[in-house]
Amino acid sequence: MLTKITKIEREKPELLEIHCHSVSDEVREIIAFVKSRQGQLSGTLDERQYEISVTDIYYIESVDSHTFFYTQGKVYESKQKLYELEEILKEKHFLRISKSMILNLMKVSSIKPALNGRFTAVLSSDEQIIISRKYVPELKKALKGGKPA
Repeated sequence: MLTKITKIEREKPELLEIHCHSVSDEVREIIAFVKSRQGQLSGTLDERQYEISVTDIYYIESVDSHTFFYTQGKVYESKQKLYELEEILKEKHFLRISKSMILNLMKVSSIKPALNGRFTAVLSSDEQIIISRKYVPELKKALKGGKPA
């Protein structure tokens, strides 16, 4: 498959165009990946409201009835509940990994076994996140290219 990239002015909208003989699984995978990287979530930091790109979020955690987005060096609070965010992000490479956390799989550098059937995800920020054993089967399925349930 050939690729071609053309730079455009900032004022013009970005466009991804695919020319193919048929819509194969490979083409569907490319489309799904591009769609998964789009979108923003609203979060609050220092009493200011921000739009955070989902590609910048490492993980989302619920602590004492508050929901937080963790990005590189910043933590934003969300008004949405964890289960609402899980539903919004399920097609964007985010996966529930514990009762209180959703992980952006695109920010994972490596995964290694931990104690008692749990796993540890090492993020590109070098932070380590524990994956509860209850969620390990869904993680394995997602990593093999399957869709999480």
